[in-house]
Formats: sequence, structure tokens, C-alpha cells
Amino acid sequence: MMRTPSILIAFATLIFIAVTPAQAVPPIQQAKLDNGLRVLLMEAHNVPMVAMQLVLPAGSRFDAAGKGGTADLLAEMLTDHTAIHDDKAWASLLDDGPIHLGAGASMDDMHMSLTVLKESLQPGLDALAEALLQPGWNKKRFDMLKQDNIAAAQKGQEEPRVRVSQAAAKLLFGDHPYGHRPGGSLQSLPNIKLADLKSLYQAQYKPQGAVLAVSGDITLDELIPLLQARLAQWKGKPAQGMKDIAAANPIAGEQADVKLPTSQTLVQLLRLGPARGDTNFFPVFVLNHILGGGGFASRLMEEVREKRGLVYGVYSYFVPLAVPGAFAITLQTRADQAEQAETVVRELIADMAAGNITKKQMRASKSNLIGSFAQRMDSNRERVGLLAMIGIYDLPLNYLSVWTERVEAVTLKQLRQQAAYYLNPVTWNRVRVGADL
Repeated sequence: MMRTPSILIAFATLIFIAVTPAQAVPPIQQAKLDNGLRVLLMEAHNVPMVAMQLVLPAGSRFDAAGKGGTADLLAEMLTDHTAIHDDKAWASLLDDGPIHLGAGASMDDMHMSLTVLKESLQPGLDALAEALLQPGWNKKRFDMLKQDNIAAAQKGQEEPRVRVSQAAAKLLFGDHPYGHRPGGSLQSLPNIKLADLKSLYQAQYKPQGAVLAVSGDITLDELIPLLQARLAQWKGKPAQGMKDIAAANPIAGEQADVKLPTSQTLVQLLRLGPARGDTNFFPVFVLNHILGGGGFASRLMEEVREKRGLVYGVYSYFVPLAVPGAFAITLQTRADQAEQAETVVRELIADMAAGNITKKQMRASKSNLIGSFAQRMDSNRERVGLLAMIGIYDLPLNYLSVWTERVEAVTLKQLRQQAAYYLNPVTWNRVRVGADL
């Protein structure tokens, strides 16, 4: 079965792109089932296919203490087998469909996706409902999947990007619910029991607060009766909602080094960034594009790689969640150049924090963002990811159609204000992974 990207990946798309003019964005239609499930639909009748993504507030932040990876393992279990079909029969049923069904967890949400030809929609919805409402809880399959995840975590210890991600989450968030990777770790995965998956399922897998995003060759009039017929018995409200979380306490100037036998050093500077609903989201969005989100056109690439040749690559990004997530600058370099490269990065962000951002840089960033979204809206899978993000974070339904206007409205004054707040080098922390630390 296919594992699907989370809505955080869909959002990451928006970190680097923009939207088409309002008239080119199909309208988002909305409905609510009798059980409270919110349905968002963007019709697309050019291809006889339908894609959907169900998102619930059941991501890794809901993992019990010391049991990181529970939410992700639960998502994997639900699409591995059911109470009716064992894993082999289930795989055969999906393959014969053909029904593409997958699931996974990000920090905030669990997501289950379905992609089918229009002619296979009804059996596809049957499969989605079965996976969601009739979990199998097979102990042997749980043990096998758990061991697979432990093996993957073991292999991940050899990967610098995994190690820097683990260290960064711990450094920036500590015991906060965002303080571990969704996939868990070598320390947390062995602690997970089948009962932990059942507990999370019973507490958080409810229709109220969940969103079903749909895109494809279907109308609401066709879709709603199909959903009502299959999800009528699914009822209830989750124990915790998406907004039931406190922000992490900000930290500044902290450092962590992870020794790993490699000829290169991976450096990540990080601090808390804006939350998903931050009123200053769009100015920070454009600011990040100028800083390091714009690829070779970004200032980090120009100053650290092109002018000085200090890094193999350098970029910045931020992850807006229900509350502030990470704002990070990542670079990879030779061990003997790591300190110099970090110094240049810190000098650059200090320069931008002092207000040294030009109208030319702002215009170029906006133009790049606004001009590159259409290609990202041309598949059902991409559209449902964006719809799911809009739904689970309760953004306005015109979010996509006014996105260009919001980017264009960002002023140089706003950029400088946000740079002064976010790019002050003393507010940033550092994690390094390498051999000679």
C-alpha cells in the first residue's frame, strides 16, 4: 500500500510557491455530514479520477510520553489489515480495485488518503470506511510492523539528517508535544504496545473536528450520499481538538552536537517560527523566500555558496503548526569549513535583521512566488493536500483564491519588522552533526 504525504508536505509546497490568479482557482465547496464530519470539495472533471484525504487531530503530538511513533504506527496498522480482511486479503482487495489507500501521521494530524478511478469510487469508499471503522488489531502484524519501524529507526541513526532532526526537536521543544519526530526513535518505539494504538484510536479518531478533502470528477450531490451511507455509524468528538495545545516556551542560544562518522558536517540553526494562523504569516513567508526558501535566488545561496563556496547546499524553511513550529536554516559543508559557514550565516541574518532588505529583493521574491503555483494545482493529489490543510487549520475557504493578493500586499516595512523579530542571531539555536565536534 502507498504511504501518503502529510498535510505538512502540502504546506511545504506553499513555502516555495504561490497561487494563480483568483479566477483560475476552482471554488472550494463545503458540506457537513450528519455526524459532524466536514467535507471540502474542489471539482476537477478533466480526468475521471477522484482523490481524497481524511485528516484528524491525531498526529504525533498526541503520542503518550515516552512512546513517540504511536500515531504513525497506528496509521500504518489501519491500512495494513482490517477486522474483516487479513493483510494478504486486504492487499489483494486493494490491488484488484485498483484502490490506492495510504496513511501516515505528522506532528498535528493523522491523514488517510484514497485515490481511485471514478468507476471504482464506491469500492474505494468501502475500503476507506473499512480501514477507518473496522481496525483489525492483529497482534502478529503489530509486532512485525513495530519491528520494521525499529529497524528503520536503527538505520536512521546512520543518517545525518535524521540525527539533526531528532536533536533539533529535543533542543527546541524539550518535553513539549512537538519534541519528537512523528516516526519515533530507537528509545521510544520499543515502549509502544498495541493497547497504546487502541487508546489513541478511541480518543482521537472521531468525525467532529475531522476533515475530508476531495478533488476530482465528482459533485457534492453525488458525494454526500455515498459518504453518509458508509460513515453514518462513525460518531463522536475527540478528547483533544486541534487547538488544544499550548505553545512551547522559546529558547535562545542553546547548542547541541551529535557525533557521527562522516566527512561532512550538517549544521542547523533554529528557533520558533510563526504558527499556522499567525497574522504575520505572509510577511514571514516572503521573508523566508528571500532568506533561503527561494533556491539559488535566495540570499543564503548567494552569500554562502555562490560567493564563498563554503557549503554544498543551504536553505531555510519554517513549519507552521497549530502553535509555533520550527524555523530552520540548514547547511551542509566540509568539517573544516563548518564554523566559518555558520559565521557567515549569522552575519547575513544579522544584516537582514538590521533592515537591509531591498525593494528589488522583495519584488523578485513576490514575482517568483506568484508565478509558480499553477503547476502545483494540476493534480488531484496536490489539491486535496491543500484542501486538507485549509480544513484542519480552519482557514477561510477563499484562502487559495486570495493567496496572490496576500503575497502582493506584503510591504517592505513588514518584511523589515519581521526580520528584526525573527532573524536576530541571538534568538537562534544550533545543532551540528559530524565527526570532529
